[in-house]
Amino acid sequence: MIILTGAAGFIGSVLLGYLNEKGISNIICVDKLASKSKWKNLVGKKFIDFADRDVFINNITNYKDIEFIFHIGACTDTTEFNLDYLLELNYEYSKKLFKYASENKIPFIYASSAATYGDGELGYNDDEIIIEKLKPLNPYGFSKQLFDLWVLKQQERPPFWAGFKFFNVYGPNEYHKGRMASVVFHSYNQLKETGTIRLFKSHKDGYAHGEQKRDFIYVFDVVKVLYYFYKYLPQSGIFNLGTGFARTFNDLANNVIKNYGKGKIHYIDMPEDIRDKYQYFTQANMNKLKSTGYDEPFYSLEDGIKDYMLNFLMKNYKIY
Repeated sequence: MIILTGAAGFIGSVLLGYLNEKGISNIICVDKLASKSKWKNLVGKKFIDFADRDVFINNITNYKDIEFIFHIGACTDTTEFNLDYLLELNYEYSKKLFKYASENKIPFIYASSAATYGDGELGYNDDEIIIEKLKPLNPYGFSKQLFDLWVLKQQERPPFWAGFKFFNVYGPNEYHKGRMASVVFHSYNQLKETGTIRLFKSHKDGYAHGEQKRDFIYVFDVVKVLYYFYKYLPQSGIFNLGTGFARTFNDLANNVIKNYGKGKIHYIDMPEDIRDKYQYFTQANMNKLKSTGYDEPFYSLEDGIKDYMLNFLMKNYKIY
């Protein structure tokens, strides 16, 4: 039996669908649905049972024969400033689950974040030696950083474990994320509503408007990597999960316009509350992941946007 936290969320639900495609349905889905529409991400999926996030962690010993844990659930809002809430969900909850996996010898995969890299002054190398030197720019990144550091200090760990620093993930099933949905999602919706894509102006010397760069990764590439680690248990550790190639927001917007058929770009001031916490460049060093034997090609930004738009967004936000 597999435990999948965050099962109704963006990445978790795509992973659930991908596992189903591989013939795997012996899954306990764990999440907090509240009043959000993300419950729709579970419709049509195959799993044994659903458990509320809080009920599950307080009754985890009632679940027998757990063979693997995917801990994808978290508060992923980079603008959340309630650190107590972030630490409870992204740190304390994760610690409880990791300890249970360690004590019961259960392989464990969890979601970290590229937000732990801060402004990138130390680069984007996932060498675990430098993790303690990283300086996240926001409370969300800090909460993820704390858990990475805690994991590395543990003497008792699961027989296999891996943390993944997700870079900028986009793709189907993210419609419920509001402000935290990908720039691809927001760009498409802005085109539909106004015919214009709004990008942030640059407030940093050396970067023209829209030339800020991110490592954008299509969600199907993310779940393929997670499945590879589930199936082969290649190497424990903390890994980057991006494409290894940084692209500009102008590149992204122009590809959305190309697939939509029309539109233009308009540059707006960046909100003051995120200016000092904004990453102008991210690019994952992917050598560590490749060293595990993973050699599947990643979607290019062009191909990923085309697939997302034509097969999901332009089909009334089709769910995977």
